[in-house]
Amino acid sequence: MNFIKTTEQDSNYNDLEKMSINEIITLINKEDQTVPLAVEKALPQIETLIAQVVSKLKSGGRLFYLGAGTSGRLGILDASECPPTFGVPHDLVIGLIAGGDNAIRKAVENAEDSTSQGWLDLQAHHISNKDIVIGIAASGTTPYVISALEKSNEHNIITGCITCNHNSPLSLTAQFPIEIIVGPEFLTGSSRMKAGTAQKLVLNMITTTAMIQLGKVKGNKMVDMQLSNDKLVNRATKMIMTELNISEAEAAILLSKHKNVRDSITHGRK
Repeated sequence: MNFIKTTEQDSNYNDLEKMSINEIITLINKEDQTVPLAVEKALPQIETLIAQVVSKLKSGGRLFYLGAGTSGRLGILDASECPPTFGVPHDLVIGLIAGGDNAIRKAVENAEDSTSQGWLDLQAHHISNKDIVIGIAASGTTPYVISALEKSNEHNIITGCITCNHNSPLSLTAQFPIEIIVGPEFLTGSSRMKAGTAQKLVLNMITTTAMIQLGKVKGNKMVDMQLSNDKLVNRATKMIMTELNISEAEAAILLSKHKNVRDSITHGRK
């Protein structure tokens, strides 16, 4: 199959250093507007992969994200937001990055080129065929990610991917690939831009949809969120007030007692 790395192709814009601030941000915004349309074209692929994620999570498995650089950081971001947003354990959705935790803040030289470390990182979490692994790589050529998915396939572990090139090595390795073809970047090769935005949109879809399917949302409210700050306590109180049609004081008492929106509503109805 033909593989063209569009994420590395020269952009349509030249002499960026000669542009005004307004010209630069206007063109960046113009390019960014194409990203949701590219995501829309991949909705069938996204739906198929999410169905696999939901099936594994409902059966007691875990979701692993695996990436390098920006892609790895985006996976970690999405994974880290699941416990406070949906009240799930920290080990239900796990983000792994080439180079380890140090690479979250600083690039680790050559980490993404390893053809063994990705699988070792998964093994450190005692991965099994109850779990599902999603590799994230804008180019679709990252050895750290591809090799880990190859090993996962060998061990009958379901694999998916999010990439921004068609027929990339990663797409051909993953059992359930998602390809978001965003085209050349405004700044040539800077896949933290449109490609990164596309990946973030898809990651939002995967975990939000999965958590809704797992019953972690009621109506359109995050009834299992962790009450980790005053803003969230106030939001929770308002949810209880609305759901039970009670005063703020009554809602606050329920929340103080049960420490959770779902439990407060359940007991408030008794």
